[in-house]
Amino acid sequence: MKIISGTTQFHIEKKSAVAIGKFDGIHLGHKKLLSYILDQKQDGLISVVFTFDPSPEEFFTGRMVYQLFTRDEKRRAFEKMGIDILIEFPLTDTTARTEPEDFVRKILVDQINADYIAAGTDVSFGDKGRGDQHLLRSLSKELSYELMLIDKVRIDGSEISSTRVRNEVSDGNMKMASRLLGNSYFVSGVVEHGRYLGHTIGIPTVNLLPPIDKLLPPYGVYSSKVHIGEKIYDGMTNIGRKPTISENEQVGVETYIYDFDDNLYGEFIEVELLRFVRPEMKFDSISSLKAQIENDLADARK
Repeated sequence: MKIISGTTQFHIEKKSAVAIGKFDGIHLGHKKLLSYILDQKQDGLISVVFTFDPSPEEFFTGRMVYQLFTRDEKRRAFEKMGIDILIEFPLTDTTARTEPEDFVRKILVDQINADYIAAGTDVSFGDKGRGDQHLLRSLSKELSYELMLIDKVRIDGSEISSTRVRNEVSDGNMKMASRLLGNSYFVSGVVEHGRYLGHTIGIPTVNLLPPIDKLLPPYGVYSSKVHIGEKIYDGMTNIGRKPTISENEQVGVETYIYDFDDNLYGEFIEVELLRFVRPEMKFDSISSLKAQIENDLADARK
């Protein structure tokens, strides 16, 4: 997958099928949208995802927004789906003032060479968000592109949205979050060195330190699955600050992998969070902590 990021100066030579969206969490609604442009590859079009960087919410509010998918996780997800080109278009004071019609003519058609455009019915773009589905429809015949507008996907009678997924993750409802996403919620990254306490008490773990803007569920213990290369292992994961050791510990994702004893330092892994087991607790002693972890391991394995 080719990534175009940090520049407005690009041109795609081949005719393309482009999906427009925020894609701040690749849930079932996004996957439905992306399926339409991926289908167009059968007709010789290349698949393009167009999104803004930073997200409009971050840009216009000036505050950090917790991410369901980090930038790297999003890129890997798009590549795994078969997307050919990802455009992370810079959102600046200048680009935010682009006239909506210019956005369609100059960016989507001239630069991206769009022959097919897919977007949600709530799509908005251009100066003050004035561009919408009606403008895309009105220009489609003149500019010779096919337009596919996708309604919101619903589960249990309610629309799927990134906000809804965030709320479920924030509440620790991992099963519902997984239903909305179409896959388990996960944390990924390169295994870091920890304090080696797990080795000391005979329960070695692998440690991830996710980016500060990665949305994490409530601190506590979760049953999990760990992807290491092509293999998947069962695990138990603790998310939190390890209050028994230090109140100032950095928030980490620490996982014990069942039936696994290889060295993973510096390796990339992905940890799926399946089910909440118990909240984070502070213990009076390391021995009490060990006893609780052993109980957790038995529960999570079961």
